[in-house]
Amino acid sequence: MHCNWSGRFAQMPEKMWQRFEALLPRYGRSRKGGRPRVNLRAVANGIFYLLRTGCQWKALPPQFGSPSTVHRYFQEWSRQRVFHRFWKKCLTTYDSRRGIGWRWQALDGSMTKAPLGGEKNR
Repeated sequence: MHCNWSGRFAQMPEKMWQRFEALLPRYGRSRKGGRPRVNLRAVANGIFYLLRTGCQWKALPPQFGSPSTVHRYFQEWSRQRVFHRFWKKCLTTYDSRRGIGWRWQALDGSMTKAPLGGEKNR
């Protein structure tokens, strides 16, 4: 079963991909041969699709590649802080174009009752 999300996001825009690709590790060809590397843009699209929709890994549409492969790259890129560096790069770009009020920031949150209640002293 695949996620049925009919939104606009199927592929990141070219400029966004260029900025993201510049942060990816360089992968060389294996000395042992083997299959060619998967399409990294499709993998990245799958990761951003999942993050945007909340889809489960195993329910990723096939256009993004094997869910286990996409998940493996997500884990690797997370360990290498690719997404953190991309976020910082996007913030810097936005700040230079529009400006971010760094002195005034707010965090949105909500307080709700614990689903199972709990004791009054906890």
